[in-house]
Amino acid sequence: MSDDGPELSVDEFVEYCRTQAGLLSGKVERMSDEAAALLDEIDDEMTEIQQRLDEHAEGVTGPQSPPSTQTPADADLDEIEDVQSNLETKQALVEAKQTRIEAFQALAAGYAELGAEIESTVDDAQDALQRVVEFEAEQNAPAYFDERETLLESVATEAGTEVDDAEADDDAGD
Repeated sequence: MSDDGPELSVDEFVEYCRTQAGLLSGKVERMSDEAAALLDEIDDEMTEIQQRLDEHAEGVTGPQSPPSTQTPADADLDEIEDVQSNLETKQALVEAKQTRIEAFQALAAGYAELGAEIESTVDDAQDALQRVVEFEAEQNAPAYFDERETLLESVATEAGTEVDDAEADDDAGD
């Protein structure tokens, strides 16, 4: 922060950490809801597959005639394979969301711990700023906040440098 700007207090940095943790927790909640919706879709599709397989099994009684090039059973099998492929895609999405959720949770916990540490051990606002900026740099925090600027980005902008968070975007993806 510049010498011409308002003086910030240690408490304001503690509040900033708490706010960042809260924002991340909100994103975790949203991603968890999305993952739950995908899991519900997977369950519904699994139920549909099971019902179709049960219906197919009930329809097979007595000796079977030689199959033609495309029987109704083959068509059903093709549809089931399509549904299975769709399920696998959705399961991969759920796994990716879980990974993102874990990354966001870890960063939120890190902010909460940092805020508590600053509150209990730091008396100087400049030291608090330094700790927050170092934390955000180590954690690639700007990649997790599309809608707002982190302190790291503010400091970098003020210093005339740019934060490179392209690598972190791969980890956080949002």
